Amino acid sequence: MESTSSRAVERLKIWKSPIGQPRWARPSLLVIAAVAGFLYSWRAGTYLEAYYAAAVRSMSMSWHDFAFAAFDPAGTVTLDKLPGAFWVQALSVRLFGLHTWSIVMPQVVEGVLSILVIYRVVRRLCGAKAGLLAAALLAVSPANVSLDRGNISDTLMILLLLLAADATVAALDGGRWAWILLAGFWVGLAFQAKMIEAWLVLPAFLLVYTVCAPGSWRRRALGVGAMAAATAVISVSWMTAVTLTPASSRPYVDGSQNNSVFQQVFVYNGIGRVDRETPNQLLSSSIGLNIPPPPPPSWKRLLVGHLGRDIGWLLPVAVISCIAGLVTTRRRPRQDRDRAQAIVWGTWLVVLAASFSVGASLNSYYVAALSPPIAALVASGTRLAWQRRRSATTRIVVVATVALTAGYTLWLLPSSGTGLPDWLVWAVAAMAAGSIALLAASIIGRRTGHLLAAALIASLVAVALVPATASVSVAAERLGPFDTPFQPVSVTLSVRAFFGVLGTTKLLLPKIESARNGAPYLMATQTSALAAPFIFDSGEEVLPIGGFTGTNPSPTLATIERLVHHGAFHLVIQSPSATDPRLTWIARHCIALAQPKGPGLPTTGRYALHYCIRSS
Repeated sequence: MESTSSRAVERLKIWKSPIGQPRWARPSLLVIAAVAGFLYSWRAGTYLEAYYAAAVRSMSMSWHDFAFAAFDPAGTVTLDKLPGAFWVQALSVRLFGLHTWSIVMPQVVEGVLSILVIYRVVRRLCGAKAGLLAAALLAVSPANVSLDRGNISDTLMILLLLLAADATVAALDGGRWAWILLAGFWVGLAFQAKMIEAWLVLPAFLLVYTVCAPGSWRRRALGVGAMAAATAVISVSWMTAVTLTPASSRPYVDGSQNNSVFQQVFVYNGIGRVDRETPNQLLSSSIGLNIPPPPPPSWKRLLVGHLGRDIGWLLPVAVISCIAGLVTTRRRPRQDRDRAQAIVWGTWLVVLAASFSVGASLNSYYVAALSPPIAALVASGTRLAWQRRRSATTRIVVVATVALTAGYTLWLLPSSGTGLPDWLVWAVAAMAAGSIALLAASIIGRRTGHLLAAALIASLVAVALVPATASVSVAAERLGPFDTPFQPVSVTLSVRAFFGVLGTTKLLLPKIESARNGAPYLMATQTSALAAPFIFDSGEEVLPIGGFTGTNPSPTLATIERLVHHGAFHLVIQSPSATDPRLTWIARHCIALAQPKGPGLPTTGRYALHYCIRSS
């Protein structure tokens, strides 16, 4: 009994490494996780994506709205996304109350868990040292840090895909079907968070299992089929349940023209993102917002501009590491773990990077999904360089990689920007020059053991210095998912002005409440985007006409006429130049109002106000 109790006590000491791992591994990992948690949470929540935040508040108020991902409290229309990540946020709000932190906290926790999971995956394949390096690089990836400081669903998708990678790698050890099915289960849940983007990573798991798993070709083919089947079943489970629910018992599905969640996922959020107008562009056309379009599709899209500053810093190193891993393992046995590492992370990186390069729709925070494969490939490449450190070819490749990365970094760094320290350019140049000099000395020298170790460490610091500094600046400057490191100050101010609206509409609520005159709804607005800040700040129903983009057919003109007739709402905010028949009917049949005025009151600016009188 005493030995059993002592073993239980030992298991509670989470800072101690498990048997078979170095004593320093677990403590080091916990330090990295703590640093990540600090970067993700310090001064986070400066602003939220109001559309998602409003939906989370609505979903937290009603289990019906929660189940069907309703955007508004009355449950007239859904979000235009699948609700997986927003379920977690809504549960947090329901548990802790409505606050910025109750919405941001799930992303902070999910981001820290991703650090722990990537360590586990890379350790299985390459050992504890490489696992710690991958965890550290993921923790300070600027795209990852920016993403995890807001309320965007990609954070949960990344965590679930890393769990899928862990299950896939576990299946390589013994080929157990439980691990294969678990991998498909995690990808299916990731689909609930970010839809088709999660499926784009599935080929990485299928390919590595096909090439590196034990057993015959037939057994591996069956395993691939089982993983794909599990993914498909979990992915479409909620969509199927919504489809089977009578339309009269659920909200209208936003992002579709025929109330179909399958159209929302596979057209509006799927093939429509390749060559059609993005939802933000449609929204801009509806209400006249000046939302900048994404950079045009190009092979260099991820390497230049703000996307390069988000994710591009270590891309050259990751690509070279992947190629080196595949080349050096070409004659090894099929189940070689170094080959598996290069296949799973390389496929993840290539498929997503290609998709992001050709798609018409690309928000800057999408690229955070590239952070895990980049971190893992750089870590495995560093391990490979150390293992082959006696080879002159290896040292030459490392010199070329450091020189290429340093040159690219200096080219990518702007001359000025938010949080850009004056010393960074000189520090990068000095570290790169120093590491190249040490590597050159090690090539021509004889007794170079310590010199070579110092050169490789200096090389790693040289290539990681800028992304680490960028991540610190993101936290110090209170940036979030819609920002990029070192962006122009004018861009930072514009982003804060656009996304920092939550709370400001409270100043208008007393005037709106008086105009409400006892109506069931607070008011109606053209698009869910205009309704969002009012729903978040008041918790009252604001009828969104046309969904997020303003182009969806819910509510119909007949429904609006009926609601006005019964006095369901009086005040309407819409574009003065709207051509939608529902809005032109409102403009003809309701009274135009002047803008509200008063000290400190925000105005509705470019929008028209109408007051609809209940029919007698």
